[in-house]
Amino acid sequence: MREHVPPRLSLAQTPTPIHKLSHLTELLGGPEIWIKRDDLTGCAASGNKVRKLEFLLADALRQGADVVVTCGGLQSNHARATAVMARRLGLLPHLILRGNPPAGTPDGNLFLDGLLGAELTFVTEKEYREHLDEIFAEVRRKYEASGRRAYLIPEGGSNELGAFGYVRTTREIVEQLRLERIRVDFIVTAVGSGGTLAGLLLGKRLYSLDAEILGINVCETAEYFQDRIMGIVRAMAERYHLGLGITREDVKIIDGYVGLGYAESRPEELDLIRDVSRLEGIILDPVYTGKAVFGLLDQIRRGRFSKKDRVLFLHTGGLFGLFAKRDQIRLDVEGTPSLESWRHQQRPEA
Repeated sequence: MREHVPPRLSLAQTPTPIHKLSHLTELLGGPEIWIKRDDLTGCAASGNKVRKLEFLLADALRQGADVVVTCGGLQSNHARATAVMARRLGLLPHLILRGNPPAGTPDGNLFLDGLLGAELTFVTEKEYREHLDEIFAEVRRKYEASGRRAYLIPEGGSNELGAFGYVRTTREIVEQLRLERIRVDFIVTAVGSGGTLAGLLLGKRLYSLDAEILGINVCETAEYFQDRIMGIVRAMAERYHLGLGITREDVKIIDGYVGLGYAESRPEELDLIRDVSRLEGIILDPVYTGKAVFGLLDQIRRGRFSKKDRVLFLHTGGLFGLFAKRDQIRLDVEGTPSLESWRHQQRPEA
């Protein structure tokens, strides 16, 4: 099968390491849990979004853009990473953010957006949901009227071009597993806009990855993401002539862990973030990886995986968003109580 890959910039620090979460594996009594550290793709631009931006910003430069416009929630990792990389390339970042500007000093990703001097447009939930295309178009018209050229990037960088970031990552994973002689049965990732999972599914076919890929949605529903991801896959197949035969049944989403909603945290999710950091020195985020690991551990407790399975969790970053939740996290506790509740649960041997 011939590979068709569009041009990209080298923006991320890769390959990111894979290592075993030995303490968590021992505490749970299996399965064996491994982690792919895509939270280490950089510092200010850390996380999975920069892998997508390597392709998207290459296209922006090719088109002669001097402004990059994208969107997301108030604590959007993608918006922050876009602002960082836009500045690195000499482009003006303009962020359309869902929610009201904070009354006091901004925190987390929003603080960094301001530090980077990004142009900010705040819109309501209803405006974002119902009129985002018109808002994008109006921002573009404003820049065109002043003689500038704006390049538009969708939420999460998740389209047929950005998803190539995780097609390429799949090849990286396959090579690492081969070189380090690691076998994994499952790859698990958070799903928030669909591009990462779409890229992994295409990469699985292109590079003969012998592992089942599972997504845990942090917003919307499994059906929503099956439709969205298949839309991305079809667009990639059409634009880049990738006839890989991926079907809706290949898009496996584990639903039920959205909790209070996108970027809203339950106490048990924040407790888990605290306890994983104390057990493994791995810091999860409240929007994506915290919910996804919560879902993963619950699926382990429910018997979805055997003790002999090996699960690779994709850490997609998001550290800065945690600072906006600092007042909700209980630090004055001893041990790892939320993890203790999952200790040595009975699971199938094979």
